[in-house]
Amino acid sequence: MSDNSPPNAAELRQVMFGLGLAMLLSALDQTIVVTAMPTIAADLGDPQDLPWIVTAYLIAATVVTPLYGKFADVYGRRRVILVGVATFVIGSVACALAPSMAALAGARVVQGLGGGGLISLGQTIVADLVSPRERGRYQSYFAVVFITSSIAGPTLGGVLAQFWHWSLIFWINLPLGLAALLIVNSRLKRLPELRHPHRVDYLGAALLIAASGLLVLALGWGGVRFPWRSAAICGLLAASALAWSLFAWRTVRAEEPLIPLRILELRIVRDAILSSSFGLGGFVGLSVVMPIYYEVCAGMNASDSGLTLIPLMVGTVAGATASGRLMAHLKHYKAVPLLGLGAGFLAALGAAWMMKAGADRSLLSLNALLTVTTFGIGAMLPIATVSVQNAVDSRDLGTATASMQFFRQLAAGAIVALFAALAIGGGRAQLLEALKADADSAALFSSFRLVFLALAVCVGLSFVFLARMEERPLRGERRV
Repeated sequence: MSDNSPPNAAELRQVMFGLGLAMLLSALDQTIVVTAMPTIAADLGDPQDLPWIVTAYLIAATVVTPLYGKFADVYGRRRVILVGVATFVIGSVACALAPSMAALAGARVVQGLGGGGLISLGQTIVADLVSPRERGRYQSYFAVVFITSSIAGPTLGGVLAQFWHWSLIFWINLPLGLAALLIVNSRLKRLPELRHPHRVDYLGAALLIAASGLLVLALGWGGVRFPWRSAAICGLLAASALAWSLFAWRTVRAEEPLIPLRILELRIVRDAILSSSFGLGGFVGLSVVMPIYYEVCAGMNASDSGLTLIPLMVGTVAGATASGRLMAHLKHYKAVPLLGLGAGFLAALGAAWMMKAGADRSLLSLNALLTVTTFGIGAMLPIATVSVQNAVDSRDLGTATASMQFFRQLAAGAIVALFAALAIGGGRAQLLEALKADADSAALFSSFRLVFLALAVCVGLSFVFLARMEERPLRGERRV
């Protein structure tokens, strides 16, 4: 094969494998650390600063996502994804060697700076190689990455921390990262380099980093470190609102803004972002709070709770795989996710009804309803992503994909905070402890009735915006 010739099917699979490893680094690191946190606190001390292990990574990863998209358009996909993976690996080594909680939090920031763009960059590179008509099938492969991280992450983190040492959850990124670097570099350097002459709006980037960072910090601290109505949280939210206003002002007036108005002005892009943000946010929020229900109400231990989550995760992957593969063969490709979201909305309402006094609270029935909901959400995700990529010019492909991922992450943070507040009374640990003393507490079922109603609202809004979204014909045949 010549240096500039496109890859054949076997070589494309190798590229996908390398990209999957890179995306796994980012996805796995957001789940593997959770079960190891108590052990880390016992070893390093300063348990009051333990939330920073999660918050520091989340802030860094969220704020750099749009920058990765812009840099990928300007400097090329291969260079930018290699920088991201290398930065992530360096941060992982620093985490494993951290002698204190403060040093670990700082190293997590470095990790987040590397991992923040890996998911959107992987989706962008697939968009470069595969036409929109076949892109859904390849995008659905990445669902395997997320199901792997969702299931294996918490279990692996607990096992490594309990039987060996917590630092292994970071050392494991070293071989994975090096493998991703070698595979991605060796394959992508043989492909034509797609670059576009953009200028980076660094002032807009600074304002976006401030706006999103302050918002994520407020959502991470609210109800946990400070009460929601405290001066600290209100101050963070006010400062975030001011920064968002300045970013909007800069976006309108800049000659070439960080997120171009030509992207945001497309209704199909706005509808796809809103649909996927509400849907994915509902799924992430559900996966965070359901272990509370399983362990408090059903009396499960942590490992059994993780296993009970598997059907919900499988539902998402099955939905994404089904709609992604059917997308190339259906003229009205929105039909599958719309049917899925409609069924998911009714299933979420059914789950809320089960929390009523006297209702049948069979765990099997509840999980079946929630799996229907997650199937609908999964079916929507590849359709929304491919629709955005199909609507924008090639010069904006990386920026548009990263922008969608950025808004999804922000929405997920907000909805997780909402679901947690509904599930445990605004994050008050004393309420959760009280509920643990009585697994049949009416207050717990009432709280989760609100959670499932909120889930139904998220799925319903996802349905509405997907239904509004223009169903454009998918461009072209496969490019490879």
